[in-house]
Amino acid sequence: MKAAIWRVGGAYLVAGALLVGCTSVPETNRSQLLLVDPAQEAQLGLQTFTKVKAETPVSRNQAQTAQVRRVGGRIAAVAPVPGYQWEFVLFEAPDTPNAFALPGGKVGIYSGILPITRTDAGLATVIAHEIAHVIARHGGERLSQGLLVQMGGVALSAALGAQASATRELAMQAYGIGTQVGVMLPYSRTHELEADQLGLLFMARAGYDPREAVAFWRRFQEANRTRGGSPPEFLSTHPVDARRIAQLEQMMPRALEEYERAVARR
Repeated sequence: MKAAIWRVGGAYLVAGALLVGCTSVPETNRSQLLLVDPAQEAQLGLQTFTKVKAETPVSRNQAQTAQVRRVGGRIAAVAPVPGYQWEFVLFEAPDTPNAFALPGGKVGIYSGILPITRTDAGLATVIAHEIAHVIARHGGERLSQGLLVQMGGVALSAALGAQASATRELAMQAYGIGTQVGVMLPYSRTHELEADQLGLLFMARAGYDPREAVAFWRRFQEANRTRGGSPPEFLSTHPVDARRIAQLEQMMPRALEEYERAVARR
């Protein structure tokens, strides 16, 4: 029964994938499937960002706001996609050590992360990571994955139409759990690690010491411990901090070369 479920759902997802073209992420060259165009993504990003700004207090701290805009603008200047309408906003949320990015170049930083970033280079780690999400079009890719999973669920439901209602319900629950844990969460962790990789290069090219990225994630790891730790990685949208740190250290020689070139040009 389970094998039949995954054959039907998987076949539909593969068929959907074959109907669209592949693109490649800048720098990493990872293939990705995108069912939405950049203009649609940017419009959705703008709508969402406008809603967030209406619902979340914007920081009145002029020095911190200036720092966010200065660091963000410097990194955006080396991002390999011209023409984005970049906007960097600091939100007043001292209990939220987080940040986010939306398609089209909208980046939000919550003030709760500033005690962990500490310096311009620490903040550059966070902002470069968020800019990397935009450059790699992770938002559009997530939308596309969600559409494919949704279409797979519709196909599976139709294929099970003759089954008893209890059987259909169990099958759909299994499909939902399987796609979330087996497809959506791993892709989200892939996006996070890819954004770390791209972000390290972007901050280095902007003249920020990439070694600070490792220092930041170690501080963030300690902050996570203080807050009670993280869920197991296979149930989390983000990779564990130790894995991120290991990848950054592996990439550090290349990032330091980029940094030295950037410093020489200044």
